[in-house]
Amino acid sequence: MKRKLEISELIFKIISYTLLIIFALCCLYPFLYAISSAISGEHAVEYGEIVLLPDFKSLQFEAFGDMFSNNDFWNSYSNTLFLTLYGTLWSMLTAILGAYALSKKRLLFRKSFNFFLVFTMWFSAGIVPQYLNYIATSSVFEAIGITDDKWLVVIAMGMAAMNIILLRNAFEGVPSEIEEAAIVDGATEMQVLTKVYIPMSKSTIATVALLFAISRWNGYFWARQMIDNPNEYPLQVFLRNQVENFQDGEFTQGWNRVYAPDSAIYALVVCSIIPILIIYPFIQKYFAKGVNVGGVKE
Repeated sequence: MKRKLEISELIFKIISYTLLIIFALCCLYPFLYAISSAISGEHAVEYGEIVLLPDFKSLQFEAFGDMFSNNDFWNSYSNTLFLTLYGTLWSMLTAILGAYALSKKRLLFRKSFNFFLVFTMWFSAGIVPQYLNYIATSSVFEAIGITDDKWLVVIAMGMAAMNIILLRNAFEGVPSEIEEAAIVDGATEMQVLTKVYIPMSKSTIATVALLFAISRWNGYFWARQMIDNPNEYPLQVFLRNQVENFQDGEFTQGWNRVYAPDSAIYALVVCSIIPILIIYPFIQKYFAKGVNVGGVKE
């Protein structure tokens, strides 16, 4: 039998749900507005007639059609998929190995390593030293024959102190008795990691993988700075260049399409969000649990 809620509990729930609904609507509104502006006619967008729903009288899908027929768009999309896939795999490899080592009390100078890891979160070296580090890394890549600048973004940006700490705390939560039993059965260090620690920390690993993937997918600044070849630009750099083009009066001079230049930008924004919207629901169930397990140290 359910317990009857007290007045204070009922009021708290009503206020909580109301605030959550308002917050959810605030997060959803920009996405709905972008879709509505992307499929509305030029007049409705130019004169600010779009508030939430599209202008059904001037409904059009030419903005999406022109975007899908743009080879530069698909080229930038493939570059972003490359950076996201290989960047996430590389970052997860370094984060898991680093977190596993730091979770072991038998590691020599363990406290010092953990301190320096946290120290990088308190005091960043800054953009200029980081840029010089990437330039030096680029010179090394050129010396060994790697000319694709995308690999520089993948390799040089493979570390994230916060994510390593989340994984380290999750690994420290694995009972030591299970590891000892695996070692008694003849498991090697790598087998203990892959057969014990990783399966028992899959929630945190899924959460960290999602964080890495989102950062790679949304990465703009360093990709813009380090990639010189326009054919290797990721989606976010392509999006920024398109925004600058459509805001240029000379570029839009003689515009004779049924949609506004802003509609093309909104169509590109919507297309750039879709993959994350597809992936996120499958990983979302691990998110709260993963952050809780990895973020709390007993």
